[in-house]
Amino acid sequence: MSNPKGVALHEHGPSIVFPIGGPIAREELPSLCERFRAAAEGACEVVCDVGGLGRADAVAVDALARVTLTARRLGCTVRLRHASDGLVGLVAFMGLDGVIG
Repeated sequence: MSNPKGVALHEHGPSIVFPIGGPIAREELPSLCERFRAAAEGACEVVCDVGGLGRADAVAVDALARVTLTARRLGCTVRLRHASDGLVGLVAFMGLDGVIG
């Protein structure tokens, strides 16, 4: 279901899709979080489409951790979409599987 503005409605409120492409350089993380904050304002759930990340690396996991922290500060949740097996494995290896996605 979606509202007239095209934002999907989650059972608890609006839900948006936020694409994250890569590769991501460490110096891009602050601007990524700012873009995320602007996009997620007022959302209840953010679905991060990480299919365009490419290779899973520590910077990608750092980006997801920061985005998740930003979401929590805004009072919304994050789900991952199109996460590669490599990314899921690296998130688990870094002990963040209970935090990210």
